[in-house]
Amino acid sequence: MHELDEFEDEQIARFRDHPVLRRVDRLTDVEFHEVVLQRRFLSLAFTPAYDLAIDLLSDQQTLRVARAILREEYPDEDGRTPSHREEMTEDILRLGVRREDLVRSRPSPCTVETITRTLELIAVAGAGEYPDTGLITILRFWGEVLVSVEYEQLWRRIGPLLGDRSTFYLPHKVHDAKIRPLAEASPLASTHSDQLGLRLWQRLDSPEEQKVFRRTEEAVVDVKAGFYDQFRR
Repeated sequence: MHELDEFEDEQIARFRDHPVLRRVDRLTDVEFHEVVLQRRFLSLAFTPAYDLAIDLLSDQQTLRVARAILREEYPDEDGRTPSHREEMTEDILRLGVRREDLVRSRPSPCTVETITRTLELIAVAGAGEYPDTGLITILRFWGEVLVSVEYEQLWRRIGPLLGDRSTFYLPHKVHDAKIRPLAEASPLASTHSDQLGLRLWQRLDSPEEQKVFRRTEEAVVDVKAGFYDQFRR
């Protein structure tokens, strides 16, 4: 399991070192606004991606965790509390993005391709060998661990502007993070990634499933990095 943790940490480092994320604090305001506006469309695709994975999962423990995560995106039943997507929009506007620019923004071809590749990755995992292992890996690594890495990098630009006024980026940077190594998975895990990590750790007991884990994490990084490639100058 320690070898898998080392492999995962290498994938995290590979993604964190993407040129755009590495130099995010040197982007112009126009360039940075373009990044967060396009990233917004990936966030809008979060719930359908989760719904697709839930359709394909058979592991009951993971289903319960995934349902809970999905329901947290919409905090109440009577519409009095903003959804996570609404909080993201408010943070984007607080960053200085003009509302008319947000209204006029459209997903770029690369962003559309990223969303399509994400849904395809989930569908292929669900139809593949050891589907639950592949799907849990995607939900945890794509939907939690690397999201925290993204927001950790973007926070170098966002933090000085918003600080603790951030209602979206700051909580997701903190709560989606990988706190425990897979080798130290615990039923007391508090973050989403570590809750899913516990179930993943319980499944990675064969060389075949470990291969699925490695192959899937590499594919997730490729998809995530491909999104940021469009901002390279």
